[in-house]
Amino acid sequence: MTDLLSALPPGSMIGILGGGQLGRMLSLAASKLGMRTHIYCPDFNSPAFEVTPHRTIAAYDDETALAAFADAVDVITYEFENVPAATAEFLAARKPLRPGANALAVSQDRLAEKSFLASKNIPVAPHRAVTMLAELEAAIDELGLPAVLKTTRLGYDGKGQRVLRERAEAAAAFAALEPKPLVLEAFVPFEQEISVVVARNAAGEVRAFDAAENVHRHHILFTSTVPANIPPGIEKHAAMLAKVIVVALDYVGVLGVEFFVVPGERPTLMVNEIAPRVHNSGHWTEAVCLTDQFEQHIRAVVGWPLGDPARMADVVMENLVGDEVDVVPSGLDGNTQPHLYGKTETRPGRKMGHINRITRR
Repeated sequence: MTDLLSALPPGSMIGILGGGQLGRMLSLAASKLGMRTHIYCPDFNSPAFEVTPHRTIAAYDDETALAAFADAVDVITYEFENVPAATAEFLAARKPLRPGANALAVSQDRLAEKSFLASKNIPVAPHRAVTMLAELEAAIDELGLPAVLKTTRLGYDGKGQRVLRERAEAAAAFAALEPKPLVLEAFVPFEQEISVVVARNAAGEVRAFDAAENVHRHHILFTSTVPANIPPGIEKHAAMLAKVIVVALDYVGVLGVEFFVVPGERPTLMVNEIAPRVHNSGHWTEAVCLTDQFEQHIRAVVGWPLGDPARMADVVMENLVGDEVDVVPSGLDGNTQPHLYGKTETRPGRKMGHINRITRR
């Protein structure tokens, strides 16, 4: 089905694949614009179910349930990038899917993603495809150590990857990581990690939020600080590269682009990965932007003009992981904005919420 869609009026139904915190926040943003949302997720305990009465609890390969879901909505989007390709294609044949299936295909596979970026002259880490141990040994010879061995699919928050510092670690890492094939990436001696959240609508309008400086702890995003402590030229270049990516993908919606800042006489940028959805490092926009990333995504997928992403204050977003959520409400003051996800079970490594701390107005 063609992805043409005139601007949807308030009261329209947006289908969201995935019922996690991002789906929850998208649903809340949609309701502010007078839109309704229908969440499709196999998990009975999905936190997004709490904020909309419209839901389908079914597997992502249940074509009967998918068809009924498509019939019930006007446009479909998603909150996570591991939507099965067959599911995306099935739904896209029935209702507009935004972002489209091509963005999913590129971002779901690290090799496909790096090939796409390289084809647009966007710098990425040197890498080699690995399907067998002998190829891993050869890749180590070419790229050197340390290096990072990753699954090409299904990795997030540090899952699906191993840092190799000695050749003796290679065989065990290769055996442990699934699914295969894998990719070996040269270790990038980066100075900082930053990200840019960018949006594009079907009319081709593109808007980027300010770059965030990110700090990870145990491979999970810990803080995003805005403004990022980087030269103005680096920020402008990051925004430009993010805009190139959304245009090249014919993308509709919000996209997160993660960068390494590589030091040198003239610091350079290298794309780490892209995420075809609203992004954890963009949660700060809720507190200090005229239009936050969630509203921006809804505007894009329903065919409305994009909002102004201008930032009105400085801010630090801090993830609440595991029992860190217990700091709420005692850890709050007048300059903090909490957002809890309504998850019923607290587990180590599980994102339970976040806090935006205004640092300067």
